[in-house]
Amino acid sequence: MHLQSFIQEQNAQLQERHNFQFNHLAELLLMKGVDIQQLVEKLVAFQIAIPSWALGTGGTRFGRFPGGGEPRSLEEKIADVGLLHQLNRSSNAISLHIPWDIPSDISALKQLLIAHEISIDSVNSNTFQDQPGQLHSYKFGSLGHTDEIVRQQAIEHNIECIRHGCKLDARVLTVWLADGSNFPGQQHFRKAWQRTADSLSDIYHAMPADWTMLIEYKPYEPNFYSMVIPDWGTSFTLCQHVGKNAQVLVDLGHHLPNTNIEQIVARLMHFGRLGGFHFNGSMYGDDDLTTGSIKPYQFFLIFNELVDGIEDPQVVNPPLAWMIDASHNVKDPLEDLLQSVQNILCTYAKALLVDRQALHHFQEQNEVLAAEELLRDAFATDTRPLVAEAMRRSGGAIDPIGVFRTARVRQKLIDERGKNAVSTGL
Repeated sequence: MHLQSFIQEQNAQLQERHNFQFNHLAELLLMKGVDIQQLVEKLVAFQIAIPSWALGTGGTRFGRFPGGGEPRSLEEKIADVGLLHQLNRSSNAISLHIPWDIPSDISALKQLLIAHEISIDSVNSNTFQDQPGQLHSYKFGSLGHTDEIVRQQAIEHNIECIRHGCKLDARVLTVWLADGSNFPGQQHFRKAWQRTADSLSDIYHAMPADWTMLIEYKPYEPNFYSMVIPDWGTSFTLCQHVGKNAQVLVDLGHHLPNTNIEQIVARLMHFGRLGGFHFNGSMYGDDDLTTGSIKPYQFFLIFNELVDGIEDPQVVNPPLAWMIDASHNVKDPLEDLLQSVQNILCTYAKALLVDRQALHHFQEQNEVLAAEELLRDAFATDTRPLVAEAMRRSGGAIDPIGVFRTARVRQKLIDERGKNAVSTGL
């Protein structure tokens, strides 16, 4: 059976129960003055990009255990994202990592993207690894390397990423650097920043005028004494140096324990420099697990600040780029991505329920408990029926994961691609 027909068949079986849950929640929210239709429309419009590297099984340095049927080419990765979007209607873009996913037949890829109703939203450079045939090593850095020849190689790679992106109508270049040091005295901190800033400027001037550069930060790993871009402040200063189309990228996992990420979000939006998000579990220090799986209240508080900035007409910040960047090391990658999108949308919906006017009043009056209770009330609301309704209205599944499993999608991918098919680029 065709998947879209199967989605509608499964929706029909769930319709009565869904209507009961949605209508009950709608009545409760109506009592609070919430415009339920407007809220659902915002959920329908919210789209989260899927990275090409997240479609295969992740892992750690200790091991990786692929489950089979993984995409072996960029074309198959596009097909997988198209499948996700067909199920939830909330994942209409794919983000590419170069050189893991270098496009070849551009015309055919564009037709494939159209067929799956998705687009390429961004390209991500890779100067944290040495590639086969690479002339100069990034062992001691890339854009901030002491050797101008190595820096130029890294600059050219980023410009190459832009060229690939232009062919596929992308508009964003994401830069994350592994540059840093492991031992005291190894690196001159001020010179490393300046070399990096100058290199980023060269890349920036090679971008089309309508492109955005996202500069990501990370406090540690692979270097443990210092990172050239360890925090949002350093990323911000680089953006200021580079130009108006350079923005800070926040990866939820790239923070030390107990970092107040919601405050970082608020500050960056206040400065007009928040460019986007990489979503994940925010538990460790990198591309960790399912979004919202471990710290849901912190995730809600982050979204609360995002919505506050987005809905404030006095905040001048560009539209944000949303993407999942996680490692699905023990789950089916596609199921994990579906689950993460669900959690993101449910959390976004909770933030939309916050009575902004009342919250601002409590804040100005220093009504600490009242302000906190207002947030807790929104967080405690089960918004899953709202998300299910948004997906249903868009032509997606009321229960995307349920459809994925009932339709035995993974087994069909294994039958088509093979039990030992492993995703490229990991």
